[in-house]
Amino acid sequence: MLLCVSSSHKNAPFSLLGSLSGARDAARTLAARHEFFTGAVAVATCNRFEAYLDVTQPTGTDPRLAVAAAWQAISEHTGVDVADLRAHSAVYVDDDAAEHLFSVAAGLESLVVGETEISGQVADALARARELGTTSPGLERLFQTAAHTSREVKNRTGIGRMGRSIVRLALTLCDSRIVDWSALRVLLIGTGQYARVTVAALRDRGVRDIAVHSASGRAETFARPRDLRPVDPAQVGDEVAAADLIVTCTTAPRTVLDAATLVAARDAAAQPAVGPTAVPERPSRQLVIDLGMPRNVAVDVADLPDVDLLDLETIRLHAPLDELRSDEAARELVDAAAHDFHEQRNQQRVGHGLARLKSLYFDVLDEEIARAAHHEPSAQATEKALRHLTGRLLHVTMRRSRELAARDRHDEVLAALDALYGITAEQATPASRCGACPIAHELGGGHQADATAAEDDAAASA
Repeated sequence: MLLCVSSSHKNAPFSLLGSLSGARDAARTLAARHEFFTGAVAVATCNRFEAYLDVTQPTGTDPRLAVAAAWQAISEHTGVDVADLRAHSAVYVDDDAAEHLFSVAAGLESLVVGETEISGQVADALARARELGTTSPGLERLFQTAAHTSREVKNRTGIGRMGRSIVRLALTLCDSRIVDWSALRVLLIGTGQYARVTVAALRDRGVRDIAVHSASGRAETFARPRDLRPVDPAQVGDEVAAADLIVTCTTAPRTVLDAATLVAARDAAAQPAVGPTAVPERPSRQLVIDLGMPRNVAVDVADLPDVDLLDLETIRLHAPLDELRSDEAARELVDAAAHDFHEQRNQQRVGHGLARLKSLYFDVLDEEIARAAHHEPSAQATEKALRHLTGRLLHVTMRRSRELAARDRHDEVLAALDALYGITAEQATPASRCGACPIAHELGGGHQADATAAEDDAAASA
């Protein structure tokens, strides 16, 4: 059984995700928790923690025991209470687990749909599981298929360009309000993927003065290679008041700008100041673009008389359908990959059984060859040996079929004969001609009585 326990921005608070984000080595704790966990891979990012588990059959088809064990192991590793994990996680089993991972790796479950970092993070999770010795053949196939699916989605759809399209569309919607982009003073709040895309789009429009602020302290690192102005936390209010355009694109769990904050910053900037502490004159009107998910800017900012707020909801209303629905093509690829993976797993399950059957048959053949070697070779001896071999091969099937029929499970036996040999229920009745069944020709005719006698003879001599 494949099992996925998932906590993400969709079902868990960011405070809990923060506690889970460093648990990239949780696979070791999971794999050691119970012997029925034969493999474990942990995907841990800033807004997602997922445990993928290969579970053996002693747990049966009911995943609840395995899920409870997984929650307990994750709790031990991270210190997060089991009750919180239970309340803020989703569980996916077998085909659903595979489809979910494919969707995650393709960027379809991310805060920013189509973001590319997640595919690398999923690959890193598998690599770490290999280092820890916690992966399994089933998880290897699962994660390798996820990597292939991610590449297919990236190469065959526009999902990876979705973020860039939204940023550029947002700036296009601002064109009617901005006379000269090169004279604009911009404050960028955030240093993630959207921030990088935003800087590139602003540069393309001729913007030169871009300041960047990061509550996580990454402003300096982000600003230096891009020739931006990092904003000291003490000066954020001044920059908020002086900016013609404010762009927010953080993954903060709460808003980073509201009407009260903006008004307070303006009021402070309006106080007389001289010397190096003086700030530029406040613009008569400000534009605020909120690209955050969840939203970074409180809706009350739109109520201020001299502020225009453009958020994702508004941007989507103006977006071309082929841009913001590009995820449909991506999801079709994910669905197809999940279907193929399902078929491959079923074939592998049958393959193991068929390999065992083949081994049993050849063991019987070897025994019969050894048995015949002790007798004088003749046509009669050869015929007897072949009949004995046929009987031994039929013996287990015949015995199990009779046992099942005695327990009112004859329909299962007939269904198996039909599925494996093309022998329908009608052909299996005494009145039917055995030679009419599809398998009879392949086996060289219908010798039902001979086969039964051979089976009985083999059983007697076994």
